[in-house]
Amino acid sequence: MRQSLALTAPPHSPARGPAQTRPAPPLQRSEPPEPLLLDIEGMKCGGCVRAVEQRLLAQPGVRQASVNLITRTAWVELDPLVAKGEGAPDLLPALQQSLAGLGFQASLRDTSAPAASLASRQRERHWWSRWQQLVLALLLLLVSGVGHLAPQPSSFWPHALVATLALAGPGRPILVAGWRAAWAGLPSMDTLIALGVGSAYLASMVGLLWPASGLPCFFNEPVMLLGFVLLGRFLEERARYRTGLALEQLAALQPDTALLVMDGGPPREVRVGGLRRGDRIRLLPGDRVPVDAVVLEGFSALDVSSLTGEPLPQEADAGVEVGAGALNLQGPLLLEVLRPGAESAIARILHLVEQAMARKAPIQGLADRVAGRFTLGVLALALATFLFWWQWGTQLWPTVLQPAMPGEHAIHGSHGLLGAGATSPLSLALELAIAVLVVACPCALGLATPTAITVGTGLAARRGCLFRGGEAIETAAALRTVLFDKTGTLTRGRPLVTAIVPLTASSGAPAGAAPDLGLEDRLVQWAASLEASTRHPLAFALLQQAEGRGLPLLPLEAAHTTAGAGVSGVIAGHTFRLGQLAWVLPGGHPLAQARLEELERRGATVLALAGEDELLGLIAVEDELRPDAARVLQQLRQQGLELGLLSGDRAEPVRRLGNRLGLRPDELAWEQRPEQKLAAIVQRQGSAGPVAMVGDGINDAPALAAADLGIAVGTGTGVARDSADLVILGDQLEGIPQALELASRTMAKVRQNLVWAFGYNLIVLPVAAGALLPSHGVLLNPPLAALLMALSSITVVLNALLLQDGPGPRGGSGGG
Repeated sequence: MRQSLALTAPPHSPARGPAQTRPAPPLQRSEPPEPLLLDIEGMKCGGCVRAVEQRLLAQPGVRQASVNLITRTAWVELDPLVAKGEGAPDLLPALQQSLAGLGFQASLRDTSAPAASLASRQRERHWWSRWQQLVLALLLLLVSGVGHLAPQPSSFWPHALVATLALAGPGRPILVAGWRAAWAGLPSMDTLIALGVGSAYLASMVGLLWPASGLPCFFNEPVMLLGFVLLGRFLEERARYRTGLALEQLAALQPDTALLVMDGGPPREVRVGGLRRGDRIRLLPGDRVPVDAVVLEGFSALDVSSLTGEPLPQEADAGVEVGAGALNLQGPLLLEVLRPGAESAIARILHLVEQAMARKAPIQGLADRVAGRFTLGVLALALATFLFWWQWGTQLWPTVLQPAMPGEHAIHGSHGLLGAGATSPLSLALELAIAVLVVACPCALGLATPTAITVGTGLAARRGCLFRGGEAIETAAALRTVLFDKTGTLTRGRPLVTAIVPLTASSGAPAGAAPDLGLEDRLVQWAASLEASTRHPLAFALLQQAEGRGLPLLPLEAAHTTAGAGVSGVIAGHTFRLGQLAWVLPGGHPLAQARLEELERRGATVLALAGEDELLGLIAVEDELRPDAARVLQQLRQQGLELGLLSGDRAEPVRRLGNRLGLRPDELAWEQRPEQKLAAIVQRQGSAGPVAMVGDGINDAPALAAADLGIAVGTGTGVARDSADLVILGDQLEGIPQALELASRTMAKVRQNLVWAFGYNLIVLPVAAGALLPSHGVLLNPPLAALLMALSSITVVLNALLLQDGPGPRGGSGGG
């Protein structure tokens, strides 16, 4: 039986925990130094990722390091004691120098400059060199194909020259990177390819220069091998590029230029990066808001769906704050810059998404560790394969060798495909060992998790859901319980006047009041005038109601607030009291008491207004329920999640709200202090698995931090300061089930990719080592092995891209 969430609390418990109850160090994100976000060039596989992480973690002052192969970024968390100590050194040069020793170039991503589009970043990432590699790959494949047709030994010197040029040109970066990684004790994909290409080339050169050695000569093999590797890398890079399209679309929401308004002149077009706080800009219909700003003049409707996912337009007139990225639909606006480009909401969202993409899921750390050690296992298997087929294999199965034609020289060795052409044990052993080295490169294993995580993070960002890294996605996919705060989460957090009940027919009004006002308008005007002198949360509702009715506030004299009871004051010589009925009218009022109880059963807070000698009326104030709250809770139940409500409010409003939302009594808890919310979360974690807490991200920070997954509902302003693991932009709750469903689909893709990556190696490694050669005559020669290796990586990336095709049922294959 489920245990009730309702925990006993003293009757004086506050409705919401005060800010000072927030635990200090874990939640104060401003105390530690800002994590470094590094761009890393040269990574090719999971072994490279593991090598970079180990080298970063070995540096003094580095607390955590997380590397993403897809985005080629490293997220580095610094130790505050080292980074902020007296005379603290600049850690960046040390990190760059250490990675340079492994052959990786690291540069700090500049987060203070205006966010550039991902497309421009990708263009800066050597696209021209990628095209050059493609052309070289096709030329190498063409030359090697022609070389297979050469019948005379006299033509082998040109083959040797072509192979030498191939290794010294396009193959040189691979050989150098592979040697550096092996020298550092962290062999990588480049190490395997370099060994395969180098051993084939050296054996061929020895066979050509010293025919008596009996070594085979197959110069075309390293040429074809390099060709397929370069072709595979180009195709893989093109497929990887698509994984960042969602982030590119986010970056495209911020235009490059804006119209700066100058005194006494027409607007001038300037770059967004040149805008400063206080500048005035003109926004025309069809333009996007370039920076966070406030409207000074004009009226229009703004489309914010690209940023928050909300379909309804936002109305903008004088005094309304607008966020960067919103699309102006109607009239021209004059704006004043509040936050420049680098500080705008869209820039902070981009920065947060980039950091999230760099931070890996726990399952990715496992895959990277396996990939790092896998390389050493492949080297051992390649050596064992070479020794076995050289010394024993051909003696056990002599038919695997092709008989040499009369007068054929050894240098005619293996020009065939699938095993045809090996004429000696040494040539067969070399070819099999090289195939093992190449076919097992742990590319697919290293790409399995980051591709899916990157696509999922970017897709969620496009829908207005910001995950703080792969760990948050993995946790979201495994959730069993979702707990909600009440005020500001299931409700809007903005009390509104919902009922006005006049209790007197008196038409008398104090001086200063308009004589033609009705009784309801008089009650609102008097109540709002009294509350104008207070900071009580209900004052906003009364003032908003008066403004909406066009009622001016009346001059207030001798105002006095009685804590916990109400406020009194003199308006035009008449004394008024506003607050609890028992305080306003101590003698009681039967009719008023009956109406008050009726309104309170609806969950409203009721204020009584009295004049000098009579009760004038009642005003009911309620925190409006979000229109999508009931629908969202129903969707979460359909996803198999348990629900609960933790509120600091009184029992009756909480029960009333639970009734409207379809929550059972044992799923409700009221009058909850912050420590009681934490206890309820810990209790659920111990009995029901991973727990999510949904709150406003500010007052609920302790509960958000204690939950396995903290979910904050906000507008995106200051989103980087929230304590949550998942931030839902905009003012709708519908992003929560969408984000959880997307997390489930993302982890399903991760598991599919890992199954494919491991399964691929389990199948092709035995084939490459010659397991099917004696029985079926099947052998993977090195060029074909290189092609299969590239196809396996491309398959993993394309499978991750299928996330964008549409939703799937939560809890499906691989779902949490």
